[in-house]
Amino acid sequence: MSRIYLLHKPYHVLCQFTDDQGRSTLADYLQVPDVYPAGRLDYDSEGLLLLTDDGALIHHISDPRHKLPKQYWVQVEGAPDDAALEALRQGVTLKDGPTRPARVRRLTRPEPAPRVPPVRYRESIPTTWLEIELREGRNRQVRRMTAHVGHPTLRLIRAAIGPWRLGDLQPGDWRSETVNAPRKRSPRQDRNPRSKPRRTR
Repeated sequence: MSRIYLLHKPYHVLCQFTDDQGRSTLADYLQVPDVYPAGRLDYDSEGLLLLTDDGALIHHISDPRHKLPKQYWVQVEGAPDDAALEALRQGVTLKDGPTRPARVRRLTRPEPAPRVPPVRYRESIPTTWLEIELREGRNRQVRRMTAHVGHPTLRLIRAAIGPWRLGDLQPGDWRSETVNAPRKRSPRQDRNPRSKPRRTR
């Protein structure tokens, strides 16, 4: 069994425990020794971050080969029409290649925790909340996808990673859970990810 920590990373917090520039880090919110993030979340993004001291579990969560779904609540500028949403679902072509199909829907009444500082309000430009679920993880992918269809991201909150959900955690709060640790891969499996255990007669 392994212990995993679910942290609601606030806006403008680095996904590391130290910083020589004096910026806010995970150490300001989680004082548990020897844990490390399983994956990352951008400095200007918020939401669920998973941490553990189990290296095999970190690998299982962060390795794109396992394709754990990641769900985001995304506030975008403007009101995307059905064509824009369908383009996001089917995949758009970014500078580093086409994205995989994604699950995308409008959120009618999201109630995220307030952001500090808040998103700049402009009366003449509406905003829309979307729920986007990906099974890949490129650098700033969600932001680049929404910008590609003409609706820049104003606020991004990660709501879930695989079976773990943000739930009612407030920014800066965390909770811990005990989980079954994944089996460690053998060196031979790491060299050949398609290898299968042999049957014994």
